[in-house]
Amino acid sequence: MRGITRRALFAGSAVGAAGALLPTAGPAAAGPRTARANYRAGYHFTVPEQWKNDPQRPVWIDGSYHYYYLHNADYLAGEIGTAWRLATSTDLVSFTDRGIAVPKDTTPNGDVWSGSAVVDTHDTAGFGAGAVVVLATMSPHDGPADQAQYLYYSTDGGRTFTPHGTDPVLPNPGVRDFRDPKVIRDEERDRWVMTLAENDKVGFYHSADLKSWTYVSGFVKGGIGVLECPDLFRIRAGDGTVKWVLGVSANGKGAGLPNTYAYWTGSFDGSAFTADATDPLWLDHGWDWYGAVTFDKHRTDGTLDESGRYAIGWLNNWDYAHFTPTIDSDGFNGTDSIVREITLRRGDDGRYFLASRPVAALDRYVSRTVTLGDLEVEGTRLLDYRGTAYELSCEITWDQLTGAGVQLRRSPDGVRHIDAGVHRDYAYLNRRPTVSPDMTGRWQESHSPFDPARRSVRLRILVDRTSVELFVDDGRYVHSSAAFPYLVDTGLALFTVEGKAVFRNTVIREFRV
Repeated sequence: MRGITRRALFAGSAVGAAGALLPTAGPAAAGPRTARANYRAGYHFTVPEQWKNDPQRPVWIDGSYHYYYLHNADYLAGEIGTAWRLATSTDLVSFTDRGIAVPKDTTPNGDVWSGSAVVDTHDTAGFGAGAVVVLATMSPHDGPADQAQYLYYSTDGGRTFTPHGTDPVLPNPGVRDFRDPKVIRDEERDRWVMTLAENDKVGFYHSADLKSWTYVSGFVKGGIGVLECPDLFRIRAGDGTVKWVLGVSANGKGAGLPNTYAYWTGSFDGSAFTADATDPLWLDHGWDWYGAVTFDKHRTDGTLDESGRYAIGWLNNWDYAHFTPTIDSDGFNGTDSIVREITLRRGDDGRYFLASRPVAALDRYVSRTVTLGDLEVEGTRLLDYRGTAYELSCEITWDQLTGAGVQLRRSPDGVRHIDAGVHRDYAYLNRRPTVSPDMTGRWQESHSPFDPARRSVRLRILVDRTSVELFVDDGRYVHSSAAFPYLVDTGLALFTVEGKAVFRNTVIREFRV
């Protein structure tokens, strides 16, 4: 996937729940806009300035994760095209900006799109043992049948990259949509494996040296839009079961499905992937977790932990990617989800699935804890707490009711808020009552399944200045959505629908990153 020019932005206004234009700062914050970072996330990764979109799979190099992402330094000028910018981290919560790693427009092929970086430990490509090699899509003439895969390499630990000539290492065979190479090492067979997004197919390729690639098979799935940013990895469940997982970013909204990260569990023989089921599962059910990548989980000594994996996604959606007040108030457009730990679990139906939780290192950044204990609620209960960036966790229990949840970023008059909870047979996140980037009004409330016979649910909710991430029942389902509440909307309330519930072990945590 690629970044594009600045098509349309908020100019001091945002679209509210009813579709009317509303001031981004709210009535109480009217006047000259002199403060900075009003909308910059408190504990999520944001681009330092201008634009970001796709995360590129982080790689472990010399004791730290190297996180590359698509960045356009010319966004406000309206100039098209992305480069790869680098940030490094040892704990995946605090990141240090390292500037541009793979520049754009330094070859006749133009800007650099999504791909992946690998550490060439065995010097298969000839750039030296330990060289960092990037395979990325470029499109010299900016046409859908012009997309091909190009190689860049680094001999300074992944800080700066040099193009390997100007010809593609994998030319386009004359097809529409041919992009986003994801490369992994197959040590058992002494070769590299690439997955490539090819419209409604994921293509599989082999290479001995990262420079010459041979097509070997394809996995086809229609009905969920153009497939992007493929992902392939091996993971071990707690019961010892090992599965291969094939993932893609996909737009399933037309079929009533998410527009995030679809995945299949199955088997991989080194050349072809066989899915356990035809229909995919989804790693996020919200509106804004796109271009996501998973990556290796390393122990503190650098060894690989195959029982888990990390993931990070772009907290945005191409339907309204440029409709954000952050660019006008703070000079940037680009926020990521919290890094998540991914584990493989077996469901009650026998099917294996991926569960998510916020990265454990976030616990080390807690600056304040508010313990509210057990709270009985019937109707709406306003809490004595105000905040714009925090985590709320609780377990809701009941005997009989229709629904229960929380109102986040609630306005002083109670009209505006973001709702998260359960209702009959689904869990949900609803941004309709606040300021939403979706001007159509169609993509406001996201759903995931919930058993109506149950009498309890666990919620963990990460609230930041422009996003909400809802983790249901220890991350069995997750909902991530962007939202832009008024700066004065800082309230918090609990509620039930047609019944009474107890919100047990209710805890609020704030973070300093």
